[in-house]
Amino acid sequence: MNALSLVPMFLVGLAGSVHCIGMCGGIVGALSLGGGAPAPTRPVIAIAVARPAVQSNVLRVLAYNGGRIGSYMLAGAMAGSLAGAGMLHLASLQVAGYWLANLMLVALGLYLMDAWRGLAHLEAAGNVVWRRVRPLLKPLMPMDTPLKALAVGGLWGWVPCGMVYSALLTAMMQGSALHGAATMAAFGLGTLPTLLGMGLLGTRLRAQMQRRPVRIASGLLVLGFGLLGLLRAANGVSLGWLDALCVTGHP
Repeated sequence: MNALSLVPMFLVGLAGSVHCIGMCGGIVGALSLGGGAPAPTRPVIAIAVARPAVQSNVLRVLAYNGGRIGSYMLAGAMAGSLAGAGMLHLASLQVAGYWLANLMLVALGLYLMDAWRGLAHLEAAGNVVWRRVRPLLKPLMPMDTPLKALAVGGLWGWVPCGMVYSALLTAMMQGSALHGAATMAAFGLGTLPTLLGMGLLGTRLRAQMQRRPVRIASGLLVLGFGLLGLLRAANGVSLGWLDALCVTGHP
């Protein structure tokens, strides 16, 4: 794995972050203004902060996103270690995993465009984990310090999200804990610009990012990565320089 191979995953995170805005925008105030607001019943990935001081706001938003990306990296290391431990050493499993990872990217692209909502079923299944995580948030409210924000971000990285599940499948195909963590780090960093903006600007950014042309363009980008990977899998050969645009490695 090299730095260039992580660029497509960064772009998937960047394009997919419009989904985070859509899912979280209506309840982004749940973590705002302190006052002991209860933990929301739906996952929230972007946050708005409470104190008027700009420096304090920035520190807490950065801490939150640092915790969130850290949890992605941990999940990626766990997924990558599955392959490293021998679960994907069989050629048939490698090929199946490669097809599945790229099909998930296709599904994510369609999901971002609102053309197909199949990933919503995966998110619903993930609520089993979320119900166990949610009570851990109560001692962290109100989220009035960077340390609390870091902890909240670390917990929120485990909420049900079809976009994250798609990225984790790709991380699993990397074959090691280190490469899996790097894959999820690239994905998380891709989501960072939008979610930093959401945390600092709130609904002012949401209106722009939820415009239909933006969602369609983002979905088409992710869909293109998935279709390119499927084309390479179907042909069973390298696509030359186009291989640099494939999110997953060759099976």
